[in-house]
This record gives sequence, C-alpha cells and structure tokens, in this order.
Amino acid sequence: MGSRIPEKLTVPWIRKAYLSGEVTPEDIIRTIIDRADHSAEMNIWITPPRMERIRPYLERLAHMNPDTCELWGVPFAIKDNIDLAGVPTTAGCPDYQYVPKEHAAVVAKLLEAGAIPVGKTNLDQFATGLVGTRSPYGETHNALNSDLISGGSSSGSAVAVAMGQAVFALGTDTAGSGRVPAALNGIVGYKPRVGAWSTVGVVPACASLDCVTVFTHELLEARIVDRIVRGYDDLDPWSIPTIPDDCISPGSVCLPSEPPSFFGPYQASYELAWQETVRRIESSGLNVRYVDTNLFMQAASLLYDGPFVEERWAGLGAFIESNPGRLHPVTESVLRSGSAANYNGASVFRAMHTLQSLKREARKLLGDSVLILPTTGGTWSRDEIRQSPIARNSDLGQYTNHCNLLDMSAVAVPAVEAEAGLPFGISLFALAEYEGIELATADFLRQSLISPAPAGREEMVQVAVCGLHMRGYPLERQMHEHDATFVREDRTAAQYQLLKLATEPAKPGLIRVEHGGTSLELEVWEMPSKLFGQFVSLVPAPLAIGKVELQDGSLVTGFICEAYVRADEANEDITALGGWRALPILS
Repeated sequence: MGSRIPEKLTVPWIRKAYLSGEVTPEDIIRTIIDRADHSAEMNIWITPPRMERIRPYLERLAHMNPDTCELWGVPFAIKDNIDLAGVPTTAGCPDYQYVPKEHAAVVAKLLEAGAIPVGKTNLDQFATGLVGTRSPYGETHNALNSDLISGGSSSGSAVAVAMGQAVFALGTDTAGSGRVPAALNGIVGYKPRVGAWSTVGVVPACASLDCVTVFTHELLEARIVDRIVRGYDDLDPWSIPTIPDDCISPGSVCLPSEPPSFFGPYQASYELAWQETVRRIESSGLNVRYVDTNLFMQAASLLYDGPFVEERWAGLGAFIESNPGRLHPVTESVLRSGSAANYNGASVFRAMHTLQSLKREARKLLGDSVLILPTTGGTWSRDEIRQSPIARNSDLGQYTNHCNLLDMSAVAVPAVEAEAGLPFGISLFALAEYEGIELATADFLRQSLISPAPAGREEMVQVAVCGLHMRGYPLERQMHEHDATFVREDRTAAQYQLLKLATEPAKPGLIRVEHGGTSLELEVWEMPSKLFGQFVSLVPAPLAIGKVELQDGSLVTGFICEAYVRADEANEDITALGGWRALPILS
C-alpha cells in the first residue's frame, strides 16, 4: 500500500486519491505511522502517530460529508504548545505538561472541516529558539541533511510535512518560528497578521505577538487552512476581525537596497542563491523598487535587545522560579534574561513609542507593496549550534524578528537551491492593511523561482480570462499583442460569483465567495513572462490580477475583482448563467 502513496503528501493528491478509491484515510494513516516509526531517531514527535489515538477521528469521517468538509481525511500535525483534547501538551518541557479537556480554537475548526490530527510535534522548549535543538525530547534533525539544524521553534512540524508524515502542520511564530524551519526544510510557512487566527489553547511565548502558523508544500494548502481557521474569537483578548485582501496585485515588490548579510558554512552559496533569486524577480514583470530596510532591522532589535524580552518572563517566570534547573539550560538562560533589572516602566514606554514610529515609517515606505527578504541568511550544523547556541540562534532571526512587532503578515517559500539538497528560501511581507497580497505575489513568483525554464524555451505564465479577453471578444487583441496563445477551456472551482459590472463597456467581475458560489467557464492562455507586467498595467480597477482556483484544485494567475463591487446594486449578478459566454458578443 505504501508504494502507492507519494513521499510528499498534498491536499490535491489526497482529494484525488480518495475520490478515485485508490487509497482510504486509514491507508494514509498507516503509512504515516510507519514513516514516523522508521524516522524515530530524528526526534520529530513528542506524541507520535498511533492508531489507537487516531482511530476515533477516522471513524467520525463516516458521519461527515467529504463534499462539504474541505479537509475530509487530511492528516495534520500539531506543535506541542497547541492543545489537542485528551493528549498532553508539554511545550517541550516534561514538568510543565498538562492534559487539556478542550481543543485549541484553531484545532477545533480543522477537525470540523474533517482533518485528522496524527500527533504532537517536537519544538524548541517554550517556543524559545529558531534552531530546533533546545528540547529535552531530542534535537530535531533536518529533513534533507540530518547533520544540519531543522530550524525552530516549530521544528517537528516543519520536518513532519517535509518528510510526508503530515499533509500540513500547525506551528507558532513569535520571532520567525513558523518561517525559519520552512526555509531550512524546503517547504512553505505561512504566518497571518497578529490576531487573525485565535491563540486560545496555545501556550504563550509573548502573548501580544504570538501567531499560530501553518507548514505546507503548496501555497494553495496554506490558503485552505487560512480560510478555515481565520476569524474573530470572543475568548481571545488578542483576536481581531480580519479579511485578507488577496484580490489585488502589489503596487510593487520591494527589495533591500543594501546587500543582505549571510553567515555560516554555506555563506557563499546562500549569497549566490539570493543574487539569482533577485535576478528572477527583476525579470518577472513585476514593478521592483529598492528600499532601505534599516527600519525593519531596528524593529527586530527591539524584540530581544529591549524590554519586550520581559514579556516571556511575565508569562513563564512563576513556573521557572518554582522549577529551577528543570528547563533546557539554554532556554532557561534566555528566559531568565527577562527577569534581570535592566528595564523599568519608562523603558517599556520608550520602546513602545519607538515601535509606533517604526510602524508609521513602514506604512509610508511599503504601502500596498510586498517586501522580499531572505528568510534566513544561512544555516548551521547541529554541532555548530552547540558551540554558540545563543549568538548563532540570533543570526537566524535577522530577517524575521521584525514581522510581528510591525504587525505584518508573511509567507516563506523556497527559491533557487543554495546547493544540491540545500534549500534557500525567501519571505514575502505585507502590512496588516494589505494582508494577503504577499500570498498572491508568492503564487505569481514561485514557479519562476523554483523551476528554471527549459533550455531554448522562453519563460511563460498561464493567464485565466473570463470575459472580454476570451476568444471572439473585443479585448482578445490584447492577448495577441502580448504574444499570448490559447491553451484550453476550463472552469473555476465551485466557489465563485460573476458580476456584470456597470461600466462601459460592461466587464466581468469574478469574485471568490464563501457561500453561494458556483463553477464558472473561463479560458486559459499562455503569455511570455517578460510581457506579463506590461499586460497587467492595462488592467483597470476594480479588476485585478490574482490567483483563480480551477475545478481540479490547481491555481492559475487570472482576472479577479475586488469584493467591494458587490455592494453596488448597479452591478448585475450573472452567476447563474455559468459564464460570460452566455451574454451576446458586442464589438
């Protein structure tokens, strides 16, 4: 059975395999258990996958509709500072553990969608660290090179996904814990803005900055999880109502004007990978700006070189004082630094005022643009981390620590390899007001970053059109003017609404909706990447270029529309027609 199941598990593959009857959820779970057993020495799990714990979740699938439960039968892992009812939560500290009676809020939503929790993953103790080595349950090994660090603190969650022991995994992120392990294991790590996902049932590191995150292989899967778990929670004092605005293209892509600094034994390879990544971004057709990123480095320094470090002590100090010497020694050293009399109330307010000024500067600098930085400037072996556990851990957070302080969303994605078997990743950041455009930009860039064009073949981008750019309509000429060629007719996923906008001429407004959507006709064309940016510049508001999900679950770049037009009664809802071709063609 295991031979039919790929090493990399994804939501689209799972859906297709279940639908065809090729495998069952129990087949997948047995394969995961087998894989976890064979890699036990990698210290991925604290509570490993076991059939007796998973069986009730398999049995409940019989009472759930796979057509309406978006994650029906999809196995996921949970970082062991997030509650799963009836299973110990340790936060990486045996003396701290407790058995929760209720699921964490995000876990409960995933279970309602049909997902199957397979186990609790290892972490840097109390989510304090970016290395994956600060755990009494053992150092988590990197999925691609066992000598290297896995990254942390969400070490086990990232490695479980990378090694096919979960389709996706929950982590947490305060200073980069949901992004650094993604980069070091060659997968995707998505972090929403602070408060977008509930933290009820999550052991706090810095409560005002903590986020729950997700690790996946594909951006589509991160979007699915985000759609399911996002939402205001009355029980969470940090929760805020948010709707990600991923229906707009970025005003520009911002790259650092100063060369980033790199470190570690692969410093030269990382630097070359960054230079090649920048070259590909510059040739993507997006508008690229070079900006001074010093303000982000200033914000990052506030997290550990200022009074904010005391928030960790505020949450865990009483436990540490009651259990001296019972923590991982590096973790205890870091946490006790927050108890030192280095700061007072005045210093806290000075730091808050500095941070507020930096937020304003960031807003003016970025606006609706996306900032791109290396996720991390290098990596280390596990032996090298032991030699300098605090300084080298700090190196890893150079480009991540600013994010939650400045209330930004972020996604870490693989880029060109630094060396064979050594991944290099970038992170895309967006301001809270424009949360979601970092995902849309990552979608647009990712294929060009990870797949070089075949020799002698021009780099191309597929474009979905649903109205005036289709064959036979007036703007088909724009497709040909940009050397586009027709590929096929297709349909969207059954989650879209189509409006006839009250413009002259009338234009189609394709909007993704949570309820009442349907599958709509469209066309897929292919256009040279070098001409795509020029084509996008012709798109008028409220139309935009974003990602459209097709009926097979894949994503393609295409025409979408900003959701605010639904409030205008002059715009006619033509969803029931099934597509724009039901209207007469007017020249």
